[in-house]
Amino acid sequence: MLRWILGLAALTSALSAAAAPPNIVILYADDMGYGDLGIQNPDSKIPTPHLDQLAREGMRFTDAHSSSGICTPSRYALLTGRYHWRKFHDIVNSFDPPVFDAEPTLASVLKAQGYATACIGKWHLGWDWDAIKNPAAKPEKHGEDKAASYLSTDFDWSKPIPGGPLARGFDYYFGDDVPNFPPYTWIENDRVLAAPTVPYAPDPRPEEGSPEGRPGPMVEGWKQDAVMPTLTKQVVDWIAAREGQEQPFFLYFPWTSPHAPIVPAKEWIGSTKAGGFGDYVHQSDAHAGTVLAALEAHGFRENTLVVFTADNGPEHYAYERVRKFDHRSMGPLRGLKRDIWEGGHRVPFVVRWPGHIEAGSVNDALIGQIDLMATIAAIAGAELPPGAAEDSINQLPVLRGDQPFVRRAHVHNTFADGWAMRLGDWLLIDKPTGDVSKVPEWYEKQMGYSKNPLPGALFNLKDDLPEQHNHFAEQPERVEALQQLLATIRAGGAGAKSAQAAE
Repeated sequence: MLRWILGLAALTSALSAAAAPPNIVILYADDMGYGDLGIQNPDSKIPTPHLDQLAREGMRFTDAHSSSGICTPSRYALLTGRYHWRKFHDIVNSFDPPVFDAEPTLASVLKAQGYATACIGKWHLGWDWDAIKNPAAKPEKHGEDKAASYLSTDFDWSKPIPGGPLARGFDYYFGDDVPNFPPYTWIENDRVLAAPTVPYAPDPRPEEGSPEGRPGPMVEGWKQDAVMPTLTKQVVDWIAAREGQEQPFFLYFPWTSPHAPIVPAKEWIGSTKAGGFGDYVHQSDAHAGTVLAALEAHGFRENTLVVFTADNGPEHYAYERVRKFDHRSMGPLRGLKRDIWEGGHRVPFVVRWPGHIEAGSVNDALIGQIDLMATIAAIAGAELPPGAAEDSINQLPVLRGDQPFVRRAHVHNTFADGWAMRLGDWLLIDKPTGDVSKVPEWYEKQMGYSKNPLPGALFNLKDDLPEQHNHFAEQPERVEALQQLLATIRAGGAGAKSAQAAE
């Protein structure tokens, strides 16, 4: 009888766990290219064993896209389920206001569903800095190509800073906002932990590229190579504190790496055959492994949906990495960060959900980061507010293997003067060129790229993933149809979402 009772109790516990809404964890890399994930680049010079293992335990998408080729817009789109270009195009600069109005976010939707919510890492979506700014503060200009800079004395650092993550549905925040922007200090929730009192100075010097630090106030002794280790420790501690609690959680961990400054910790320097950037990616993979291990150690592995992806493609020095180390951060794709070529926005994308997603599956369905809002809401049993997430399509049928694809079209955009759109295998670039990155002549020759004298480009990505053979002049009817569909989606309204969904 005792054995029967214990068996029944175990069964009841298992059924209860299966019925419980899953925890959600999003790991969001910064400037990590399609070819930097080792499992999808057989010629990679950068080991990513933990992310590769995550892919082997879940589903890896090969046709996944951020909303933009730069970071602030992609983060906004991921959290709101709407294309960034419906509102803005550029990044939030130093001490800029928030990009949000009253849009529901993934955090606010899940919080309303009873989730504990946390963001730990790079925010880069703006704060209401004016609330703590002294009335007489006047920024100094540091050259035309750099943002205006304020002094430490221009702010009252004892005050709370409104408009950040806590105003967007997150219960908890910890981070440095943007790793290469002031203020260089830790922010917990809506307050700095220490007032930044000295001018910015890079420490350490980067292993590759420039420091990229914008001028402004910094905490004395600020070490940029300590940022990712500190963030990861905070994530692990936050997960540990959730053990034993029945409330489900949503953890958004936007990394500061491998974005510049390229500052791998000392123990990682020289650990790859791809220079400082390779070492930084290798270290970032280890941080992912630490977080995944924490989920397992505290009993969350089986009932947690983990998503790993990146905000955009790799920086311009990826070309030099090809020449110097024969490592292609962009993989087989054309273009880099900022471009509307595939390399600017086709990104790594892995989803693991034990018992719900087939382990080791590779999926070539078209998916956007904007789809996370509708998909996760469906998984959590949450109803999206009216008018929210107007571009987000529920990908749960694809994750479960019930449908081959649910998205037929996706709009690609970075800046206001360049647009591209996918429809099935076809890609329209509605601009004379699709790049803003400076492509070296040797690389253009190596890849067989040529200047485009036409007003746009048309590629069949099924046969031509590197975007080398332009069919724009050969298929004017297809070009016109795609341009009309692009105009419909850009116009918004009821027809925009249905135009993107599978029939």
